[in-house]
This record gives sequence, C-alpha cells and structure tokens, in this order.
Amino acid sequence: MAKRKVSNPLALAVLSYLTSGPMHRYDLVRTLETNGDSRSVNFSPASVYMVVEQLSKAGFITEHERLRTGGYPERTTYVLTDAGRAEWQDWLRSLIADPQHEYPQFVLGLSLIAALEPDDAVALLEERRRRVETMRAEASTAMEGALAAGLHPLFQVDEDYRLALTDAELVFIDGLIARITDAETGWAGPWAAHLAQMRARAGEGDDVDE
Repeated sequence: MAKRKVSNPLALAVLSYLTSGPMHRYDLVRTLETNGDSRSVNFSPASVYMVVEQLSKAGFITEHERLRTGGYPERTTYVLTDAGRAEWQDWLRSLIADPQHEYPQFVLGLSLIAALEPDDAVALLEERRRRVETMRAEASTAMEGALAAGLHPLFQVDEDYRLALTDAELVFIDGLIARITDAETGWAGPWAAHLAQMRARAGEGDDVDE
C-alpha cells in the first residue's frame, strides 16, 4: 500500500463525506456521530478539526465559502479538490481490494496465552465468550432495527462483516477451550508441565546469579 500524505483513517471518512458536497467541520462531526462511525474509526471533534487542517495542507480539500448564521461564529465549508477525489478513490479501492496484515489485540493476547495457567486461560476465554455474545446480540438488534426503519442493506455491510467475524470468533473460542480441556487429548497437562519447567529454569537462573 502506498505511503499517504495523510494516513489517519479518519481522513478517509472525511474525504468520503465531502464527496456529497461542501461541509464545514461541525457538519462532519455530526455526520460521523449520526452514522455511528465510531465503530469503524476513532474520532473526536478535535481530531476531525485536525484532520481537516491536514487534508487542507496536503491539497486534498480547499475552502469553499465562509458562512455566518445569526450570532454563531463564522464557519468555513470545505470541498474536495481533484487531488482529494483521486486520493479518496485510490485509498478506498485499496482498502477493499488489498488484504493487509492487521494487529488486533486479541491476536496479541493469544500469542502470549501460554504464559497463563491453563485453568486461568480457560476462565478468561469463557468470560470473553460471554461478552462477545452480548456484543453480538446488541449489534444484531441495532442492525435489525435500522433495516426495519428502511435503511438499505448496502449501508449495513460493515455490520454484516462484524457479525461474521464475531460468529467466527465464537466458533474459534469454543474450539480452543475444547482443545485445552479435552479429557483425553487436552493441552492442560502438557501446558502445566511446560510452565513448571519454565519456573524451574528461572529458579536455577536466580541461584546462579546469587
């Protein structure tokens, strides 16, 4: 993936919303909030304002006009430049078509799980499963409500994807717990033996240091 002048994912969301026409920063914040984009990108009013400035300096957006309504402060609206529209198209197409190595926190935890006691690991996995099930139920209810209200499924494909990942995670957790706890082939015995060996070696090292 090409290195981008503005790499913050929030910038792509801002560029996307500006494809519909001029907007000022408050409009962008309100649109992000209304559309529930916090599930896809981290943002705050301050970060939206900062990204607008970065996109402007990069030549991807430019001032359209300055408006003053009533007693409110003057507000500047922004529009895409030709370079901004090209950047938006290239970035979005790349995200959809090009798989990238990502770094989810759960994967990091799994890579280090062998440092825990087997029983502790199982208890934590079971707790995660309960929480994931709750999150899935909430997401599913919200999605069904949006569709019932008339929102086209096209605008829920990101939620479809999240639900698919959630279902896959639940299957994975169940399988991992089974592999650890199986009475005949479970990992708990070898796992505990490995931890005991590691502790013994650590103890021997302490003796040498002394």
